[in-house]
Amino acid sequence: MLIKVVFVVAVALLAVVGFVAARPSDFTISRSRAVTAPPDVVHSYVNDFRKWVEWSPWEKRDPALKREYSGPPEGPSATYHWVGNSEVGEGRMTIIESTPGRSITIRLEFIKPWTATNTARFDFAPRGTGTNVTWTMRGEKNFMAKAVGLLMDVDKMVGTDFERGLAGLDAASSAAVRKAETTPTERSKS
Repeated sequence: MLIKVVFVVAVALLAVVGFVAARPSDFTISRSRAVTAPPDVVHSYVNDFRKWVEWSPWEKRDPALKREYSGPPEGPSATYHWVGNSEVGEGRMTIIESTPGRSITIRLEFIKPWTATNTARFDFAPRGTGTNVTWTMRGEKNFMAKAVGLLMDVDKMVGTDFERGLAGLDAASSAAVRKAETTPTERSKS
């Protein structure tokens, strides 16, 4: 009897492992938003990692977040390394391509609590006086990520953060446009 139970459990476990292993390895998470600022302004808020503090949804999750910037202040080779609490972990982003007002591609490396390397891309398309911004992340899932994907909707979790980030990007870039449009006289009255 014990041998039969062990055999059934082993077969079931093998079936689950096979099912998880057969799931697709690649993933894409993408969200878009119409932003009121023009493409060049929105681009500048993504192209300079120091400005991410103003709009990134992860920056607010750890008030004691440690940040380190290296390379040029913006554009290709600009790098941002962070170390934070359990919600934000540790990682590094490096801009690998930047076309002003059009797109930015970032190498995104997660170090803790898990390791992964993905590609994040921001596309900016003119839309009237504003911009349609699309934020996409692509990568490969290992076996554990595939298994977690059976229990959690990762697209929804990360996608919700992207939506918050795009709303923050809209607010920050639009505020910059409004500030630039005010005349020196109006600013001195404030």
